[in-house]
Amino acid sequence: MKKYVLVTGSLAYDVIMDFPGKFADHIDPTKTHILNLSFLVDTLKKQKGGTAGNIAYNLALLQMPVSILGSAGEDFNEYSDFLQKAGVKVSNIKIVKNKLTSQAFIVTDQADNQITAFYPGAMSENVNLSIEASEFAVISPNDPRAMINFALESQNLNIPYMFDPGMQLPRLSDRQLLQGMTGAKILIGNDYEVTLIKKRLKEIKVDILITTFGEKGSLIQTKDQNIEIQAARPKKVLDPTGAGDAYRAGFLAGYLQGRDLKECGQMGSVAACYSVEKYGTTTHSFTLDEFQVRYKENYG
Repeated sequence: MKKYVLVTGSLAYDVIMDFPGKFADHIDPTKTHILNLSFLVDTLKKQKGGTAGNIAYNLALLQMPVSILGSAGEDFNEYSDFLQKAGVKVSNIKIVKNKLTSQAFIVTDQADNQITAFYPGAMSENVNLSIEASEFAVISPNDPRAMINFALESQNLNIPYMFDPGMQLPRLSDRQLLQGMTGAKILIGNDYEVTLIKKRLKEIKVDILITTFGEKGSLIQTKDQNIEIQAARPKKVLDPTGAGDAYRAGFLAGYLQGRDLKECGQMGSVAACYSVEKYGTTTHSFTLDEFQVRYKENYG
């Protein structure tokens, strides 16, 4: 089995916009059946992102051997060069002719609420890809059919994996959700997503369940433990987009190094800090020495 983390998920360009107000001030809850809104934004930036790209980039910053399995369009050359320079293996990324790389259009308000529109583009081809042997796999939001294929293949190959249904929860049936969770070593989601999974399936059976609460920290649960992780303190908060993916990478880096779960969660929280301090999801950087200093500042 190859000694690297295989990350599956979306590869996308993120078009990130900031709205200098609050969405709630412009939405009449009695008129949602005829919703017709336009928000005047004051910043717009195009960044390299997607769940697979974000997680893999942060793992590479933490000097973990990592490869991406996914599809991208003919406009991916610059992104591919960026990932390779960071230390991410890109040979498992399929370039699809006559299609564009996925694109996410994200508007964030002053309360850090977000509205996102996602164009899948080349990501629809992920269903035709197959998992290869690796030390660990990450199954992050992607074409739902591909996500379940990757989960079943990982189970057949006895590859431990993290299952992260995320934004694809509404598109995954209860049966698919159960299939994805059945062989997962780790299930992760924010508090809304985990609550929804519990409501739909009544019971969650995985070795490790991680619930993230943004600036309020995270909760790591096993059969025997409930470990509360206090959020690390960012120097400033510019953009929450991608913080969850950075958390996942930080946690996995610790987990695959055999560290205890509390330390893994704290590593995830420190990694998330770097993400929120920059606009975009892959615009931050750090060395291992810088990461260790930040960790000590927050957790001793």
